[in-house]
Amino acid sequence: MTMKIAVIGCTHAGTAAIKEMAKLYPEAQITVYERNDNISFLSCGIALHVGGVVKDAEKLFYATPEQLAELGVTTKMRHDVLAVDTDAKMLLVRSLATGEQFTDSFDKLVLTTGSWPIIPQMEGIELENIVLCKNYEHSQTIIEKAKNANRIAVIGAGYIGIELVEAFEQLGKQVTLIDNMERILYKYLDEQFTDLAQQALIDKGITIATGQTVTSFTGKEGRVATVVTNAGEYEADLVVLCIGFRPNTELLKGQVDMLPNGAIIVDEYMRTSKEDIFAAGDSCAVHYNPTGQHAYIPLATNAVRMGTLVAKNLISPTVKYLGTQGTSGIKIYDYNIASTGLTETGAIAAGMNVKNVTIIDNYRPEFMPTFEKVTLKVVYESDSRRIVGAQVLSKVDLTQSINTLSVCIQNGMTMDELSYVDFFFQPHYNKPWNLLNQAGLQAI
Repeated sequence: MTMKIAVIGCTHAGTAAIKEMAKLYPEAQITVYERNDNISFLSCGIALHVGGVVKDAEKLFYATPEQLAELGVTTKMRHDVLAVDTDAKMLLVRSLATGEQFTDSFDKLVLTTGSWPIIPQMEGIELENIVLCKNYEHSQTIIEKAKNANRIAVIGAGYIGIELVEAFEQLGKQVTLIDNMERILYKYLDEQFTDLAQQALIDKGITIATGQTVTSFTGKEGRVATVVTNAGEYEADLVVLCIGFRPNTELLKGQVDMLPNGAIIVDEYMRTSKEDIFAAGDSCAVHYNPTGQHAYIPLATNAVRMGTLVAKNLISPTVKYLGTQGTSGIKIYDYNIASTGLTETGAIAAGMNVKNVTIIDNYRPEFMPTFEKVTLKVVYESDSRRIVGAQVLSKVDLTQSINTLSVCIQNGMTMDELSYVDFFFQPHYNKPWNLLNQAGLQAI
C-alpha cells in the first residue's frame, strides 16, 4: 500500500519538507495544498526589493510548483483546506478556481501553514493604502503604492519594519517609525545597541515614535491620511503594518497541543501531540535552548531546519531537533548587527538571574591602517555561568562571532570555557586575545 502524505501550506518549512520527502520516500504519494498561486517567496528580501537592491522580485523565489511536480509531487495550487479530521485522517478541500469542494484521505499529515501578520482591529484599518508586508503580492503592492507616496509610516520596529524604513528613506520618502515599546528592536537588542541603531535612523531624518500605541487611522476620500497614537498624530499617505505574526493553526484547534497564541507544540522529532500529524515552521513553537522552554520564534532558518526534520522523522523518530537560539542579524546603514539567545532585558523578564560582560574595543590592533570600534555583550547565568545570549554591533562585519556564540549556547557552554577556546589571531582580522575570549576572561 502506497503511503499517502498530505502537506498543507507550501511555506519555507513546507517546501523543505516536500523536497526531502520526495527524495527519501520515492514510492509515497505526496499531495500539497496551497491557497496562493506562488510558493517559496523569501519575505526577508522584500525590503531589499523595495529599496532597489534586488531589482527582480522573481529572484526571491527559490522553488516553483513545476519543480515540485518534477519530483513526483502533486501540487494543488489555489486550493484551500477548509477542515481537517485528525482521527478519521480526512481533509475537506475547496478549489479557489472552481469553488468545487472535495475530500481527501492521508496516512501522514504535515502542517506547514506558516504565519500571518497581526492586523489590529481599530477605527480606520479598512482605509486604502494601509498594507501588510509578508508575501509576494504584498511586496508588489508596497512598491506600486510607494511610487506615489511621500510620507510613509511603518508600524512595528522589528527587523522587517526597520529594513523597510531604511529602504523608504533611501527612496527619498519622509518616514515615521512607530512602535509601542520604548525602543526599536526591543526583542533582539539591549539598550546600548538600540541607542546606536536608533541614532543612525534619526541622523537620516527618520522620525522615531517609540513608546506609542496606534489607536486609529483617519482618512480623506477613503485613503489613509493620518496615524493617530496615544501620544500624537502623524501624517501618512501609506502605512505598512509590521506588528508581528501569529501562527495559522485554526485547522488543528482543539485537536493537538498548542501554546496560548495558537503555535503548535511539537516534540524534538517534529511530532504533534497526535500520532502521524507533523508540523514545522511558523505554525509551530520551537524548543528555545536559552530557557529550555517552548517559544514562538518565526524565522526562515528555523522553518527550513524543521521542515527537513519532518521528512527525516516521518516513519520513525530518527534525527532530533537541537533547538534554537533565535539567532538573527540585520544591517542598519553602516552598522552590522547580530544577536543570539536572550537579551539581558529578556532574561530578567523570564525571571532568570543573569550577569553580563560588555566589551567596547577596536576589533584589530591599532598599528593597522584602520581599526573600527566593536561592541560585544554576552549575557550569562549568575550561578551556573552558562551563556544564554549575546549581541554584537560594529561598522566592520563581525556578525559571524554571533554564530559562534549560538553554538556555545546550544552546547550549554559557560563563560569559563569560552575564555580559553582556541580562536586564531591575525592582525588583519582581530587581536591576540579574541574578542570572545576577552568576554569570557572578563567574566572570570
